Amino acid sequence: MQGKPLFIGITGGIGSGKTTVCKVFEILGARTYYADDRAKWLMENDSTLIEKIKSLFGDKAYEQGKLDRKFIAGQVFQNGDLLEQLNGVVHPAVGDDVHQWMIQNQDAKVLLKEAALLFETGSYKSLDKNILVTAPKDVRVSRVVARDKHRTEEDVKAIIAKQMSDDEKAPLSDFIIVNDESQSVIKQVIDIHDQLIIA
Repeated sequence: MQGKPLFIGITGGIGSGKTTVCKVFEILGARTYYADDRAKWLMENDSTLIEKIKSLFGDKAYEQGKLDRKFIAGQVFQNGDLLEQLNGVVHPAVGDDVHQWMIQNQDAKVLLKEAALLFETGSYKSLDKNILVTAPKDVRVSRVVARDKHRTEEDVKAIIAKQMSDDEKAPLSDFIIVNDESQSVIKQVIDIHDQLIIA
């Protein structure tokens, strides 16, 4: 395959196992842009974005150069418009960042964009293919509670309730990987990888 890399979206709700899927793709030679991690990095390192966040939330948004996530979460929880405005400044910054990353990785065959909000933001439309990672709710809850010590089962269930459901995401997806701990994720990834590369 010649020309520009295939750019594939990887998405799924909290605890579905998006990162695990990306790691398997990476073993096969793909490179991953972790959108949520980069967004957090940009919010503390991109001076233009920092100024925009301060204009929305005031100087309290940052504590010694670090984003005060608890303060921000409290503000947006009480005010849906504020959350939309925050997303309105963060998502374009991530968009610019991912564009630069793509330019730097033109030599790869497959590039992945791992993001929780791929369909919600509409960014899936700019990708060649999109993969949805799914898992049963109880599996997702137990994974997140084990991973994120600060979250309770109720916290995770509340996050899941706010996220777009798998049933809504499935029709927008080109492939679905079931990560329910009974089916081989590695085999599913290899099958999709082969279809993408050979196609």
